[in-house]
Amino acid sequence: MDLATATGHETNVQDTLRYSATAQWLHWITALLILATIPIAWQMVEMKPGIPVRTVYFTAHKSIGVTILVLALARLIWRSRHPVPSIPAGWPRWVVLTAKTNHVLLYVLLLGMPASGYLRSATDGHGISYLGLFNLPHLPPDDSVSRLALAVHHALQWPLYALVVLHVLGTAWHVVVRRDGALDRMLPPQTRAI
Repeated sequence: MDLATATGHETNVQDTLRYSATAQWLHWITALLILATIPIAWQMVEMKPGIPVRTVYFTAHKSIGVTILVLALARLIWRSRHPVPSIPAGWPRWVVLTAKTNHVLLYVLLLGMPASGYLRSATDGHGISYLGLFNLPHLPPDDSVSRLALAVHHALQWPLYALVVLHVLGTAWHVVVRRDGALDRMLPPQTRAI
């Protein structure tokens, strides 16, 4: 009798293909924050300056951005210490390559978008209040850095939207067309009712 059977924890081959619970939580929280900050950003830029609620929107957007940056760094640290689960057998090479490329580019954007947003605010005198609880460090005012950071921030939004859509469509394709359990990799193990 092996240890898994003796302890009542049967090892499922599918579990070796799953991301850890920590990786799953970091993924889903990041996804929710991305989906929350996009409409906030679109709304806040349409508001006229001087409207009090505009400040609330900017504070929320910046706070979510900082949180996404911290979560992306946490995910990279976690990933460096916990190997990514094996790719299931039978996935075509182009699918694996597309998924890996999408993930790398998403990480670049999850770091680049908030970092450029922070640089914009930290060098233009507006600063960043994290949820109204405390202020993040300012940097010396620098109009050229601020303008460049804003240009980068605006330019990166469209690739981010495209990659998020590609990620969601890829997941849907795995679930609906291939039915290969790809989504299960990012979900906790399911218990079957008896």
